[in-house]
Amino acid sequence: MPGFITLPSTKDIITKQQELARLIKYFSGSDGDHETKISSLHLICDSNIAVPICHIQKPSLCIVAQGEKIVMLGSESYRYGISDYLAVSVGVPITGRVIMASRECPYLAIRLDLDPNLILDIIKGSDLLPNKIKRSGRSLFLRKMPFSLLNAVVRLVQLLDSPKDISILAPLIIREILYRILCDEQEDALKLIALADSNFSRIAAVTEYIKNNYDKNLRIDDMAVIANMSSASLHRHFKDVTAMTPLQYQKQIRLQEARRLLLSESSEAATVAYQVGYDSPSQFSREYLRMFGLPPIGDIKRLRLNLAQNT
Repeated sequence: MPGFITLPSTKDIITKQQELARLIKYFSGSDGDHETKISSLHLICDSNIAVPICHIQKPSLCIVAQGEKIVMLGSESYRYGISDYLAVSVGVPITGRVIMASRECPYLAIRLDLDPNLILDIIKGSDLLPNKIKRSGRSLFLRKMPFSLLNAVVRLVQLLDSPKDISILAPLIIREILYRILCDEQEDALKLIALADSNFSRIAAVTEYIKNNYDKNLRIDDMAVIANMSSASLHRHFKDVTAMTPLQYQKQIRLQEARRLLLSESSEAATVAYQVGYDSPSQFSREYLRMFGLPPIGDIKRLRLNLAQNT
């Protein structure tokens, strides 16, 4: 019948999810976060339920093909698995932990880094521009994954098997993936990050400033100038977008960088505390304990043991 569209069955969806899991496992080959020949595409494989990992999540799309994960943004938690997609529009400090994985059935996922300029280009070429600029909203959102999006993601990963096609076809499929997400009328976060005069883009400029100056004493008035907002408006919109205040954001950046330095170098905790901007090593240790669950020495021992077990 002309114009008749057959909706995907549950079997079709399961088959497509299994195909994505098979592709990720095949092209990743081992545990870790793997770069691919498609520069914005990463494949993730994890066969262990490990300790929580804290990092700055760049604007990206995350889709799970097998297993489950939970991420924390401030005091909020987001649990997602094979029927969901997670999108982040502004770089934020998050804590992530795989909660369903094993050697036989590892956690398998893709991460697609997002380009605001490409999002803006898609918006301009469609009727997807928001009717009005919202005040703000969370930079991280979780949605049920439509079959059309899952199908496009599978086709993108399949390109890794034909490298000669990547330069031509990958940009087209990535545009399709972004278009599918932008068509979700529930969420304007990705649309707004691409618009220069939106609160999202202004807060994004402030988060970049904090990341580049995390070890300094920052003034809310200076950040307000960058955002072209009053100090009170900046504080309110920043918390709307990131689920934390500017100073809480800076604290998380400091502590994550401290953890990286302690893990990769042989520096003393007190030395690292000063490197990341703390005036008091004892305050650093207290805040480190609150964030990571152990004091610096105990946490680094735990991480190194975990790494040794996974190699």
